[in-house]
Amino acid sequence: MILVNLKKKYKVLIIIFVIVIVIRLILPYIVLYYANNTLANMKSYYGHINDIDISIYRGAYTINNIYLNKIDSVSKKQTEFFKSKQIDLSIEWKALIKGSLVGEMVFETPEIIFTKDKAEIGDIKKDTTDFRYLLNHFMPLKVNRFEINNGTIHYVDNTSKTKVDIFLKQAHILVQNLTNVIDDEVELPSTVSAQASVYQGTLNFNMKLDALAENATFDINAELKNTNLVLLNDFMKAYGNFDVNQGTFGLYTEMAAKDGKFKGYVKPIIKDLDVVGIEDENDNVFQNIWEFVVGGVAAIFTNQEKDQVASKVRIEGVFNNPQTNTLDAVWELLRNAFIQALIPSIDYEININTVKTDNPDDKPNTLQKIFSAGKNKERK
Repeated sequence: MILVNLKKKYKVLIIIFVIVIVIRLILPYIVLYYANNTLANMKSYYGHINDIDISIYRGAYTINNIYLNKIDSVSKKQTEFFKSKQIDLSIEWKALIKGSLVGEMVFETPEIIFTKDKAEIGDIKKDTTDFRYLLNHFMPLKVNRFEINNGTIHYVDNTSKTKVDIFLKQAHILVQNLTNVIDDEVELPSTVSAQASVYQGTLNFNMKLDALAENATFDINAELKNTNLVLLNDFMKAYGNFDVNQGTFGLYTEMAAKDGKFKGYVKPIIKDLDVVGIEDENDNVFQNIWEFVVGGVAAIFTNQEKDQVASKVRIEGVFNNPQTNTLDAVWELLRNAFIQALIPSIDYEININTVKTDNPDDKPNTLQKIFSAGKNKERK
């Protein structure tokens, strides 16, 4: 009788073991089907994953070769937006030891491509709801830590006469303690650090923030050093209608925000600038005149001892929306600091149609009330 019971127990254990093995074998295919179905049914995007590996023992799974394209709402054509060789999603064991069940994500060789009129940064920001929906499906835990290894960010403009494709590469980004697992009494408990290569130059970015604050609360310092301007000639031809024969670009900035207010500075520096040279002898006369003007203006503002053009622009103000989240706030400030500082230009935001002759919301000041009262008396 005992022998029969032992045989039954062994049979049950064997059956359970077989079931676990079968589930382990088919689970990746189930998850892959579910993930690809989610990617295929996003509102403005289409994506696909080649393969998924699951590591049950460490509470993780790995997505291999994923891409996500932006779909044009009219033509239905797809534009490359995001791809990554590998994404690892797992439980963050360091946080679990401290009693918090949160997740971490590690991206290997990711690439983001912003394309003018197709997949622009402003459009992507509007789709944050879709991305949150996607993240909730792929990572049910709150993400406390994520890391990017060997990343690339492109900005492409196929509409200009000179095709523009500027990028930073070899980016390493590390974001830690987003859910405030550690040091919850520190005012800025979360950290972001990033390094990248930018046209023979280097980018270093450091930020402390409170990711859970209602208002944007952060402290940033960043520097871009020794970027070779000659390698950015396509960009400058497209948007500035000139190129350079020599020069390096650097930019230094510090910014901080709290209680809906922000303050900081941007300090761009151009060294050894040469706009007009023998390399331009084949350019047409109007191009030469324009480059001569650009070079002349640069020469006026050049520090002759150091052979550099430098300025320091102070930034201070209040966010229009006091509930602006940290990521939106950081992007708006850096967009103005880094992108607009490289090619100064008119924004073409003001024209006769933007001027309102009468605004009912504007209340007259004391002098206006006095003079308008006098005019009203004269009319009577």
